[in-house]
Amino acid sequence: MSKFILLLAVCLTACSPVNVLNDLAPRDGVITTSDIPYEPGARHSLDVYAPTHATDAPVVVFIYGGNWRSGSKAMYRFVGAAMAAHGVVTVIPDYRLYPEVKFPAFVDDAARATAWTRANIARFGGNPHRMFLMGHSAGGQIATLLALDPEYLQAVGLSQRDVCGVIGLAGPYDFLPLTDPLLQNIFGPEADWPRSQPIDYVTPQAPPVLLLAGKDDTIVDPNNAVRLAAKLRTAGVPVTDTLYDGLTHQELIGAFSGALTFLAPARQAALKFIADHGACN
Repeated sequence: MSKFILLLAVCLTACSPVNVLNDLAPRDGVITTSDIPYEPGARHSLDVYAPTHATDAPVVVFIYGGNWRSGSKAMYRFVGAAMAAHGVVTVIPDYRLYPEVKFPAFVDDAARATAWTRANIARFGGNPHRMFLMGHSAGGQIATLLALDPEYLQAVGLSQRDVCGVIGLAGPYDFLPLTDPLLQNIFGPEADWPRSQPIDYVTPQAPPVLLLAGKDDTIVDPNNAVRLAAKLRTAGVPVTDTLYDGLTHQELIGAFSGALTFLAPARQAALKFIADHGACN
């Protein structure tokens, strides 16, 4: 391992990893358009990362994580720029968080950002008929629920056929019962908890799915991915699931940075999945 990588690894444990990765993110060949409102109100804006001279490019709407109560689109420049540098127009929206809102408001916001993307992404060089959803951690729950439960997309004039595929990164997809009082409040009342579980909305109409997780993830049990993949296969839905040896929750999303691709080929897997599934509607 090079001295640079060793120093970076030390900084990722002792410094601010987000600042480091964002500073290292590619700028050449990437056009960034920030703070575009997708509907009125606070935390209802998004950033678009587009390849220079993009034409008919695939599109990803990336939903970040943060336990449904923290995070911002600015933290994930390294994801947007890395994907754009590899030919994918990437949209990263902010969405409302707890305690301002509770479930399902953040899923509603993601649906609205997806509808904005479908209607507007062509002017950034993206093909609205080649649109994918991708989410990490809590964002993985939001992205997969958005793709599997048709209620949210129908509410904004879209359908599951408008999503070419969904990429879940270390997401909670099957996490009942809720024993943490904070999560109980975020997803309350108890009668509504089952509505939050992506695994309960698997049907043969679901789009193709890629599920990635780290075996050393102590924040979200990687068996969430295993269980969801098994149910998708039973329903006849194309699905690939990969658990990476020795990889933690944070390292999985960090591996999307060019500086940390040695941790796991997660970004390469996402790009291959996008290339393999082409246009959908």
